Amino acid sequence: MGRHIPPLIEKKVSMLPTTLNTNEVKDSAGAEVEFTRLSTSERALVFAKVGESPAYPVRLKVSHEEVGDGTNKRRRSLVRLDYNLAGQVDTVKASRISVYAVADIPIGNLTALTVPATAMAHLTSFLASRGASTTILYDGTGCGAEALINGSL
Repeated sequence: MGRHIPPLIEKKVSMLPTTLNTNEVKDSAGAEVEFTRLSTSERALVFAKVGESPAYPVRLKVSHEEVGDGTNKRRRSLVRLDYNLAGQVDTVKASRISVYAVADIPIGNLTALTVPATAMAHLTSFLASRGASTTILYDGTGCGAEALINGSL
């Protein structure tokens, strides 16, 4: 069977900048955090936080993997932040906090990215908003973010 990739999916390309320094990343107070591209490969890239401690790196990673073919083709995309820090109880032991989002999209069976964009909007709003709020909450108090951070249901 021939390879089937819908034209709208195949042509949609967006490149991330070399530096993230115009509010692409913010801290819990809503202040800009700058990152610079550390490495790039064909299907992945890594950003390093500008001004990080070499002993405690902060890495923002974006990667993609495609599996299957024809209408069974799927793309699994990952955005992950690894935050290394000194332990707060055992201060000699380093700790790592990892937060990430994964999109698993059946690109071989779609003609547009409307539904994945809608799903991302639902997830983003659940993580970063509360109730009838139209404000993005960066401090981890959005419904979904709070559940992730506190382990609550």
